[in-house]
Amino acid sequence: MAYWISTVITILLVYILISVALYYLQDYLLFKPEKLPKEFQFHYENQDIEEHNLDTRDGAIINGLLFKPKVKPKGIVLYLKGNSKSIKGWGKFAVDFTRHGYNVLMVDYRGFGKSTGKRSQKAIKRDLQLVYNKIKEYTSEDNIILYGRSLGSGFAAKLASMNHPKMLILDAPYYSLTKVTKRYAPFMPLSILIKYPLPTYKWLKYVQCPIHIIHGTNDKLIPYKTSIKLSKVKPKLTKLHTVIGGGHKNLNTFESYHLMIHDILTATPQDIDLSTTSINVKHTSKPTKAKA
Repeated sequence: MAYWISTVITILLVYILISVALYYLQDYLLFKPEKLPKEFQFHYENQDIEEHNLDTRDGAIINGLLFKPKVKPKGIVLYLKGNSKSIKGWGKFAVDFTRHGYNVLMVDYRGFGKSTGKRSQKAIKRDLQLVYNKIKEYTSEDNIILYGRSLGSGFAAKLASMNHPKMLILDAPYYSLTKVTKRYAPFMPLSILIKYPLPTYKWLKYVQCPIHIIHGTNDKLIPYKTSIKLSKVKPKLTKLHTVIGGGHKNLNTFESYHLMIHDILTATPQDIDLSTTSINVKHTSKPTKAKA
C-alpha cells in the first residue's frame, strides 16, 4: 500500500512540475520571433515601402511597414502575420494586395523584429487596436480590410469584433489556441495554464462585416475541419474558401489561392431574389391526384 501511495504522489509531483514548466515556458514554445537591430534597413524588390513606429502607453514600440500600390489606393489591408520570424520575411506577401490597388500595413508583435515591450495577449490586443485607431485617422473604416494569418487570425477576429471594418479575411485560422495546443498535450489542464487562449470562435460572434475564411485541405498544424466549424459561427456573413491540397505554410503557391484573393477583393456583393430559385421547392414521392 505504501508503495502504491508513493507512486501516486510521484506521478502527481511530476504532473505539477510539467504544468508549471508549461506555464512559464509557453512563450518560448508558442512564439518563434526574429529580432532585428534598430538600424536594419528593409528592402523589397519593386515595392514602395514606408517604415513606421508607434509608441504605446506602456513605453513599447510597435514597428511596421506600409506597402504602397502604384495607383491611388482603394483602401488598406492590415495584415496580421503568423507567429514566426518578423515582417522582414513576411513582407513579400504584400504584393498579393498592392497588385489590387490596396495599401498594406504589416506590424511586428512585441518582441518580433524591431518591436519592443513585454508580450501578453492583452498587450498585443491593445497594441493592435492602437494601430487600427491610427489607420482610422487617415482612412474610413469602410476601406479597412483585416487579414489574419494563422496566429494573426485570432487577433484579426478580435479587432473586427470591436470595430467596423469593410471585411475580415482569416487565413488558416484556429478555433482557439487552446484547442490547437491541446492536440500536443491532451492530458494537461491547458484551459488554466495557457496565457494565450485566443478564442477566435467567441470573437467571431460579434463580427458584423463579411467574413472570408481561407484554408487548405492538407493543413497538418490547424486542420481544415477547424474552418468548417468556424464558418458555422456566423454563417450568413461567412464564406469558406477551400484550397484543395493546400498545407499550412504554402497556400501562396496555389493558383486557386490567388484567384480567391482576387474574387474577395474585387467582387461586388449582390442580393439574390430567392423567390425565383428552388430554395422553397417542396419534394414529395407521393403522386398527386388529377382534379376531376
